[in-house]
Amino acid sequence: MRKIFLFQTFLFCLIILNLLSCSSSDSLNLKGKSDGFGFSHRKKRQPVDFVNPFTGTQYFGHTFPGASLPYAMVHVSPDCHTNGWTYAAGYNWSDSTIMGFSHTHYSGVGMTSGGEILFQPFVNKNLQIIPGSGRNADEGYRSRFDHSEENAIPGYYSVLLKDYNVIAELTTTKRVAFHRYIFPETNNAGIIIDLGHQIGTAKTSRPSRITIVSERCVEGYKSTGNGKLFFHAEFNKPFIYYGTFDVNRETPESGSGIFPYKNGETGDKIGVFLNYSTKENEQILIKVALSRVSLEGARKNLEAEIGNWDFDRIRNEAREIWNDELSKIKVEGASDQKKEIFYTCLYHSMLAQYISQDVDGKYFGMDGRIHEAEGYDFYGSFSCWDTYRSQHPLLTIIAPERVNDFLRSIEAKIRDFAWLPAQHFANIYRESMVGDHLIPIIVDAYLKGYREFDAEFVHAAMRRKALEKPEPPIPLSSGRSGLEYYLKYGYAPVDRVTESVSNTLELAYDDWCIARMARALGKEADFGLFMKRALNYMNVWDKETEFMRPRKFDGSFLEMAGDKEQEIVEDNGHRYYKYFDPLLVGVRPNRHYTESNAWQYIWSVQHDIKGLISLFGSNERFNHKLDTFFEMDPAISGPKYIGVVGTIGQYVHGNQPSHHVAYLYNYSGEPWKTQHRVRQICEQLYRPGPGGLCGNEDMGSLSSWYVLSSIGIYPVTPGSTTYNIGSPLFGKVTINTGNGKKFIIEVENNSEENKYIRSATLNGNSLNKPYISHEDIMKGGRLALKMGPEPNKEWGKDDPPPSMSD
Repeated sequence: MRKIFLFQTFLFCLIILNLLSCSSSDSLNLKGKSDGFGFSHRKKRQPVDFVNPFTGTQYFGHTFPGASLPYAMVHVSPDCHTNGWTYAAGYNWSDSTIMGFSHTHYSGVGMTSGGEILFQPFVNKNLQIIPGSGRNADEGYRSRFDHSEENAIPGYYSVLLKDYNVIAELTTTKRVAFHRYIFPETNNAGIIIDLGHQIGTAKTSRPSRITIVSERCVEGYKSTGNGKLFFHAEFNKPFIYYGTFDVNRETPESGSGIFPYKNGETGDKIGVFLNYSTKENEQILIKVALSRVSLEGARKNLEAEIGNWDFDRIRNEAREIWNDELSKIKVEGASDQKKEIFYTCLYHSMLAQYISQDVDGKYFGMDGRIHEAEGYDFYGSFSCWDTYRSQHPLLTIIAPERVNDFLRSIEAKIRDFAWLPAQHFANIYRESMVGDHLIPIIVDAYLKGYREFDAEFVHAAMRRKALEKPEPPIPLSSGRSGLEYYLKYGYAPVDRVTESVSNTLELAYDDWCIARMARALGKEADFGLFMKRALNYMNVWDKETEFMRPRKFDGSFLEMAGDKEQEIVEDNGHRYYKYFDPLLVGVRPNRHYTESNAWQYIWSVQHDIKGLISLFGSNERFNHKLDTFFEMDPAISGPKYIGVVGTIGQYVHGNQPSHHVAYLYNYSGEPWKTQHRVRQICEQLYRPGPGGLCGNEDMGSLSSWYVLSSIGIYPVTPGSTTYNIGSPLFGKVTINTGNGKKFIIEVENNSEENKYIRSATLNGNSLNKPYISHEDIMKGGRLALKMGPEPNKEWGKDDPPPSMSD
């Protein structure tokens, strides 16, 4: 009974606070369930009120529901489990216990990482220093919870920990997490800080350190594979008892690893316990500042960002910050459900890029040294194989004030590391995904007018990496995989290079991007060199099968599988599947394509769709192949692969290589089919609620695809500055592009049935081509589309978007 009364009291208090705050929200909008429940206010709902942070927490979306700000360092969120791919973000909707609240999470990645510096409140006579299992929460300090007593909105999270009758609330600034724990009356209240906690099983040989500085302060650092993460925590109330623990050390005298009144500990699985005596509904508040540089940096971050103990002020400020960012795109003429999907996707699109510098500008560099970002925000992570396709192009429209900071961060990484990195996290570069996709991020932004970086220096770094391998101390794995073969033969041989077909196709695209920037810089010799290399995709084209087919070192194509049982060949440590099967995805290191099969990778010639069509011989043959792709059985050859989700035929929306394919009909004379397929993907593969994402969110890539496609545009070829037109879902879209300018997309007669473009105008002039430019958007204007239930097969068919072959 007390649990119900306590949580009802808590909800009532939140409602009153919300009414009294300066917020313009019309609802508290508690969204523990997919449809949510709320309390009506008089004012109109704002974009922030439509966001459901639980979207993507079910199945394998790998999102987290906790508190963060756009582009921030801190992502404080509950962890239910930490081991296995399901728990890449620590939280899954299917669970019913919470281990505690850690401060670092990645939004939707397919790796297990983060989850550092866990705090967990408890009420227990018996001190427990391990979380215990989800099957039996009583084994440790974790607690049961229920989704009906859980709430998340942008910048805020709360839950009732049922085993302890404690309400845990979280909010945040950029670098500081703010915890509020509401305890019952008890002499056995406590807080665990566990530095051994982490998502995944990565090990490091370096110890962590934690120190109880005073009765109101704890600080230390967690050693990870990505370096040290420092924290400084301050408490609003002094604790009565305290001590440290080391899970790896059981003393013979006590039989445990608990050390009362010890004020510091060094090791791997270490932490501290803090005990309180609390009154009914007493609040214990904790401010936890992070830094990847030093303890001093963490202290400075806290001092600069949260000066007092006003939790509600920070929560309301977080809400307003999110609402301002989300208001950069206004959608009208849609159901609340569609707005929930849209604004949640826009929210997730802003969680992928994380600042890494302290308030004084200092950051941990790729060379392992401390540097200072002067006059810009330094971004430590670029999941670029995922984000170059749609997330970064979206930000060139809605976050122009941040794009130059991305570019300056990349320049700084090159100077620090003495080499151009590719995909990386927490400013640590290791061998990563196929391709070299910081390049399209750089070139796309540069050609769109973002120039506040040393373009000559960065171009030279791109050129060097494309022509030579790194020299010590830079490891060979930091270079382009298979570069020696690509340079000599124009393709990566399957019997020498893992994922050889993808390697060839993606490097050809990257080289086209280098050529584009070379021409913009007046480097015609480089332009000619890399444009020639951009045609290397043709070297893996097999006219007989009409696939991009694995090719061996001797120049022959890999033998067809036919009825033969698949085998794995091992040659000098390199492994690969012996036979070519267009439906085979397989597993690393044997596979021919990256997380995809031949059907899904044939279209990865984003820079030269016209040239790809020419390989088929005609628009008709190309369209037939494309139709078959969308209409055939979704089954793949074994072994099954977890990334083949969100399927329409062999189209796989749950993974990035398919993302541009629905737009290819714009290039082959049938834009109406693009309109049909884009609508189908938007309607079929995006839903409200925890299970609303069909695959990994992958640092904003899945969500940014929806944001762009649902308003009617998509960048098939980052680096070209053009956006393909699809089929918008909304009656009206207003994009605030900065400097007081707005680009408006008005859609007449729009509905689920009226998905086809009958006619279009741009700024009052007839538009009969299925694309617009970045300049059209950023200078402001109006795109008007008239829709109907039947396709206008003549609209846009004779003026395809530009390709390299033009």
